Amino acid sequence: MAENDVVIGLEIHCQLTKLRTKLFCGCSSDYRDKEPNSNVCEVCLGHPGSLPKPNRKAVEFAVMAGLALNSAISEKTSFYRKNYFYVDMSKNFQISMYETAGMKTICEGGHMEINVGPQAKTIKITRIQLEEDPARLVHIGPIDLSPYTLVDYNRAGMALLEIVTEPDMSSPREARLFLQKLRSIMEHIGAYDGGLEGAMRCDANISIRGSERVEIKNISSFKEVEKALNFEISRQRSVIQKGGRITRETRHWDEIRKVTISLREKEEEHDYRYFPEPDIAPLILRQEFVERIRRQMPELPDARAERFIKDYAIPKYDAQVLTADKRLADFYEESVRLYGDAKTVSNWLMGDVLGELHSKGLELDEAKITPSTFVNMLNMIKGNEISGKIGKIILPELITSGKSALQIVDERGMRKVSDRGVLGGIAEEVFSENAKAVGDAMQDDNAVHYLIGQLMKKTNGKGDPKIVNEVVWDRVRKLRGGTAG
Repeated sequence: MAENDVVIGLEIHCQLTKLRTKLFCGCSSDYRDKEPNSNVCEVCLGHPGSLPKPNRKAVEFAVMAGLALNSAISEKTSFYRKNYFYVDMSKNFQISMYETAGMKTICEGGHMEINVGPQAKTIKITRIQLEEDPARLVHIGPIDLSPYTLVDYNRAGMALLEIVTEPDMSSPREARLFLQKLRSIMEHIGAYDGGLEGAMRCDANISIRGSERVEIKNISSFKEVEKALNFEISRQRSVIQKGGRITRETRHWDEIRKVTISLREKEEEHDYRYFPEPDIAPLILRQEFVERIRRQMPELPDARAERFIKDYAIPKYDAQVLTADKRLADFYEESVRLYGDAKTVSNWLMGDVLGELHSKGLELDEAKITPSTFVNMLNMIKGNEISGKIGKIILPELITSGKSALQIVDERGMRKVSDRGVLGGIAEEVFSENAKAVGDAMQDDNAVHYLIGQLMKKTNGKGDPKIVNEVVWDRVRKLRGGTAG
């Protein structure tokens, strides 16, 4: 089988968490950490006689998302009832959108470019639609072993934006890159908070070219999407290589066991028995309404990256990494404002800070580091109070503790040793303990670096590199009889 025979399309469900209320009722959108089934009303529970009323701001966010993704905004759109056996919908149907004769979803078509290595790749958008989120199912242990399931309706009725792509991705990495950039776009337009658990969920459709398509439901993070797709590729290849046949089905990604589990045969469109929602009139989106929203559009990640290149004179790659997450881009700009040296800030953020966050499994908004504490550390390095090496040593605590660099350095006794007399005494110890290295240094300038390294080691990296170099070279020159080093 060829390496490029994988076909992936995504259905992303993005909660419009910046709304104050749910999609069709006045219940709060802040449902997390509340007592189960306490954030509900007659409308989101679908009681007889209750009437849903669309959230105008949700419609505006949907149009903004469509404009950001180069979609065509439909002049007329309508809500439909999607009927199925929904254990997580008390009314047993979901209010969504549907494309039928004379009626379209709120946004049609579109595309997004992602950077795959040095190359840009275009991923086409099929449609964007508004729908309500179902309730949250709570399983006792793994879904296939749970003795029973609990239902929390607090989430039911939350505004979801469903974004469906064409099957244009050919690797799990491309899927992850697409989701990361989509998150940044949704954060930049102010519709969504990517730091909230479950605020963006993904159904991934994957097939090995020529075989049936399998859907993996409700994957909760970018990392898990990549892991789930990698597992499913291996599973499908194994089935095919053994002469088996891939069944069209819906599978669940078990984040604990890192496997996909068969749930049911994949539904066909006719299984949902769509019909127009009789309690909600069609939405007419006039051109002036769309143009007003277009004029209000904020700066998007691609435009922000171009500005970073121009204003801060950083490479294109740096700008793309920094704008892939709105919080990171905001952190960078505030740090540059406080510190001034844009490239130094970029180097530390992209290398050390992101590396440390990744190793700890943290998002930037979960860390305690702020632009102020970060720049405090950079200023200490710049002012020769600590070395860059010490900065790298204290960075993990800076990220997790919320303390200032000055406080950490003083608590650990890590201030830079700049006293020439102190360093001269330590150098004397180094020279007496390393007679062979001293002898080598008499003949070879390169051997002097070993002695410098030993002195730095004795100061636990706290020696001022400039003065350490001068002290060691002064002693070598004296031993050489004044010969220049």
